[in-house]
Amino acid sequence: MKIKLKEIKEESLRDVYGETLLELGRENKKIVVLDSDLSASTKTNLFAREFPERFFNMGVAEQDMIGTAAGLALGGMIPFVSSFAVFEAGRAWEQIRQSICYPNLNVKLVASHGGITVGEDGATHQSNEDLALMRILPNMKVICPCDAVETRKIIISIAEDYGPCYVRLSRPKFPVILDDDYSFEIGKSFILMEGDDIAIFAIGITLFHSLIAAEELAKEGIHARVANLSSIKPIDEELIVESAKKTKAVLTVEEHSIFGGLGSAVAEVLSQNYPCFIKIMGIPDTFGISGKPHELLDFYGISSPYIYREAVNLLKKKKEKHGAY
Repeated sequence: MKIKLKEIKEESLRDVYGETLLELGRENKKIVVLDSDLSASTKTNLFAREFPERFFNMGVAEQDMIGTAAGLALGGMIPFVSSFAVFEAGRAWEQIRQSICYPNLNVKLVASHGGITVGEDGATHQSNEDLALMRILPNMKVICPCDAVETRKIIISIAEDYGPCYVRLSRPKFPVILDDDYSFEIGKSFILMEGDDIAIFAIGITLFHSLIAAEELAKEGIHARVANLSSIKPIDEELIVESAKKTKAVLTVEEHSIFGGLGSAVAEVLSQNYPCFIKIMGIPDTFGISGKPHELLDFYGISSPYIYREAVNLLKKKKEKHGAY
């Protein structure tokens, strides 16, 4: 896949989610939508306007919303449940565990406003723990798209797939880096840039920053293999191990805590299959602060200049052991 970073435009993942949900609702009468009084922000209001009989505003009662979704799923419906990530994955965690995952019901959780790019709303609304909270639940699939194209493909895919699924979206617009003919498959990842010096695995907005960093590394003669690991659970173990064997150095980047997210998932795979140098880049053991999204990506060191720097540092360690990049 050829990426033309200089020609990139930006699109809202939330807008694409709302539009795709509306399209699916026209095709499948079993799809119902629940929201906790945030439909103007999550963009489920598009569905609500056309299908008020299949839309339920549950108010600020996320736990009840999950219980209601479980009941609708038991009745044969396909509930899509939306709120901000910090509320959906956090406040309703026990109900998700007990009422959705334990009986393995066909409920789709699509949470917006994930990560620190919520921006000025600050720590109370920045969900940096949601992927970890969802990843540890049996039966739950966990996905984090990198752009608007992938968001649309993912929403269509999970509507056709049976079982619980958590999709994390973000507040700001993301650069569009995938072609319209891109095909998403749960549990599969793909390589956007080939290289044999270092492997960079990323999700969400950090994939774009990883591609920019890889271009800068290439100017120095360092060739990075950049892969999109949007399907965090199940994760593409084959691609991870193959990349580690090829490069012997792995960098993971995520807009999430360094605990329990993408980096942890990759480390679990490598520690049991092919131990090698690995660096996990993400939010450290701290809460977020207020700021503009791009400022916060810099503040927490997960934008392109910091990815470039960490790649170089990791390659120095690799060179000390193996003698060459």
